[in-house]
Amino acid sequence: MNGKIILNLAISLDGYIADEEGGFDWIVGDGSDTLNTKNKIDFDKFLEGIDVVVMGRNCYNQNFHNEYKDKDVYIATSDDMDDYENYHFIKCDICKQISDLKEEGKNIFLFGGGKMIDPFIKDDIIDEYIIGIIPTILGKGRRLFLGNNPKIDLKLQQYSVEDGIVVMRYSKRNN
Repeated sequence: MNGKIILNLAISLDGYIADEEGGFDWIVGDGSDTLNTKNKIDFDKFLEGIDVVVMGRNCYNQNFHNEYKDKDVYIATSDDMDDYENYHFIKCDICKQISDLKEEGKNIFLFGGGKMIDPFIKDDIIDEYIIGIIPTILGKGRRLFLGNNPKIDLKLQQYSVEDGIVVMRYSKRNN
C-alpha cells in the first residue's frame, strides 16, 4: 500500500510562506471567532499519521527539526552532511528518494520551504495540499509557488475556519 506525500503549511493571502528573513510571527488569526466552523483540521491528529517530515536546510537551521524527534526527518541540502539520530540529509534527487519512501507505505509531510517544495510541485507528486490562508497581505517575502508549474487539478476534501484562518485540504482530482 502506498503512502502519501502531503504539503501542509500556512500562506499569506498573497502567497508567501515566510517574510524576507524567513520569519513567521505574522502567522496568526484575526482574533474573531464569528465565522469559526465546528469541525477543525487538527494538526496534532494530522501528525499522528505522518511517518516522515521533509524540510529544507533553512528550516533545519531554524531548528524546526527539533519538533519532530519521533519522526524520520529528511533535510534537503546542497552541502555534504552526515546523518545522525533520526535526521537524514539529501543532497541529490530529493523527489526520487521521498517517492521511494512513499512506495514503502510511508506518509510524508512536506514542511517547507519553497525551494524544497518546488520540485515536488513541478513533478506533480504531491497527493494532498493542506493550506491555511492567513488573513494578512504580507507584500513581500518567500513564496510558496515559484512559478512555471504544471497545471494540477485539485478537489476540495475538507475546510475549516478558526480565528479568520481558512484551512483547506485538497487532493488531486481524478481526471
